[in-house]
Amino acid sequence: MEIRDSYGYRDNLNYGIIGNCQSSALIYKDSSIDWCCLPRFDSPTIFAKIIDNSIGGFFKVETVGNYNVSQEYLKNTCILKTSFNNGFDEFHIIDYMPRYQSKKNSYYSPPEITRIVKHIRGNPKIKIIYDPRLDYSIGRTKSYVKSDFIVSISENENYETLYLYSNANLNSIINNDVIELESDLFFKISYYEKLIYPKFKEILLEFNHTKEYWTNWIKKTPNFKKYNNEILRSALTLKLLTYQKTGAVLAAATTSLPETIGEERNWDYRFCWIRDASMVIKVVAKLGHKNIVKNFIKFIINIIPDKNEKLQIMYGINGEKILKEKTLDHFSGYLDSSPVRIGNAAYSQKQNDIYGILMDAIHYQIEKFPSENEEYEELWSIVKSIVWIVKNNWKLPDKGIWEFRNEDKHFTFSKLLSWVAIDRAIKISILINKSSNIKKWKLIRKEIYNDILENGWNKNLGAFTQSYGSDSLDASLLLMESFDFIKPNNSKYVKTVKAIEKNLMNDGLLFRYKNEDDFGFPSSSFTVCSFWYINSLYKIGEKQKSKKYFEKILKYSNHLGLYSEDLDFKSKRLLGNFPQAYSHLALIDCALNFNSE
Repeated sequence: MEIRDSYGYRDNLNYGIIGNCQSSALIYKDSSIDWCCLPRFDSPTIFAKIIDNSIGGFFKVETVGNYNVSQEYLKNTCILKTSFNNGFDEFHIIDYMPRYQSKKNSYYSPPEITRIVKHIRGNPKIKIIYDPRLDYSIGRTKSYVKSDFIVSISENENYETLYLYSNANLNSIINNDVIELESDLFFKISYYEKLIYPKFKEILLEFNHTKEYWTNWIKKTPNFKKYNNEILRSALTLKLLTYQKTGAVLAAATTSLPETIGEERNWDYRFCWIRDASMVIKVVAKLGHKNIVKNFIKFIINIIPDKNEKLQIMYGINGEKILKEKTLDHFSGYLDSSPVRIGNAAYSQKQNDIYGILMDAIHYQIEKFPSENEEYEELWSIVKSIVWIVKNNWKLPDKGIWEFRNEDKHFTFSKLLSWVAIDRAIKISILINKSSNIKKWKLIRKEIYNDILENGWNKNLGAFTQSYGSDSLDASLLLMESFDFIKPNNSKYVKTVKAIEKNLMNDGLLFRYKNEDDFGFPSSSFTVCSFWYINSLYKIGEKQKSKKYFEKILKYSNHLGLYSEDLDFKSKRLLGNFPQAYSHLALIDCALNFNSE
């Protein structure tokens, strides 16, 4: 689906993502690298055209004359191919970030982007537009031609450098000269100066190693009869959003892509939300990828060194606990949707649901991988700590799953996940033969259960509502069945699904809620909620209807099968940070339903 914007330079979020579990880059369908942070996901940008068309910086191979352009991933990899063909002349651009195993349990994942321009036929004429803007485009970036590379240096208080190596003429690159393509070219962007000048044969070897890494990784994923391509692409995307060094899982690769054009719901998602990450690793575990699960569990153990330390809702990818939020006012924002934010003030919020979702993930790991028990003692300590926190906090109001920034409320979803925390703790204690606490934990579980049934249910609406005593519906309550709180054929659950459909559905997509929040009334669809609804339809027995909506939403991905956080109800334009882990994990969950038939 092509949706032209009034600015004329971008239609939809038609980007591919490449990465190496240290950082990532977004490449538009015309070959322009419009987003990249080096050396890590959360570092300052080197290219940020996606959030400022004028000063953000980008790297594009521009053609002389008109070409038909297409883009696809090399099969079962995160290597992107952009093809240019005018009927006589043809070339391909291969983009990737190097990643492969260098020795046992060690990976070569340098902060680099490698771009190969492969001559196919004829005499294509191209220009190389290389315009890095370091350190979030603060100050000026100057580029200089040296003997073996181009170095770009930021002229501001934060000294930054970037290096470009190529077998093309370096002065022609800087001058944007027309280059007649007669043989293959390579371009290697490196955060660090290379000690050994890269030669084309080494570039090709690196490419083959990276291709082999991804194809071997995907071989560990089962093949499915239905929606196999969608499952595999989503799995690869989730893998790209993991940070190898610590095991953190990012919510998305970008900051400040707006939930609605022209509004200010713009947030930095380059961090690890405990909720999102726990859901991701549970889904990835279903696909057989144990290492992601093990690495995330280690991340959790490392960020909770003390038994009495409460979990934050989110952390930096290296475990940072202070994520101070500020705005970059010199950036105009995606389609002039300011502000552009870095950091995220939500880190200090109280959200009681995170404990249940984490406990659910820990339970799943212990249940499904009983031989992976090296950290059971540390995990058991965390389990007991979480139960203590939940016991003392579940009756208190919080900010809820949607991170309302003003008033705390008694959100039904938070109570639900408090119940999940105690329920999974009981099940974990049985699995590891630690039964001394079960009796008193069961009493807490029953108390929370009865509280939800009494206060979360609205008799007038005939549905569970967003918070105690409210008349607002909330899509998060579709997960009540998924977390085993309620059976799918329970009349209260079925009525809640139907009420949410009636009140939150808009042209096949779901609002997460419709009541006013800190920024007014929501005006776009939170993509994961539509997948939750599809999953709920399936569970209550409306399988054909569920499949119809699933196949409809599959059409709203971009040209590579990728999803952002939100969808515009009317145009179906992708909105919000991209690609979004939440959206892809929920897609996999839905697709697995249809493969269970």
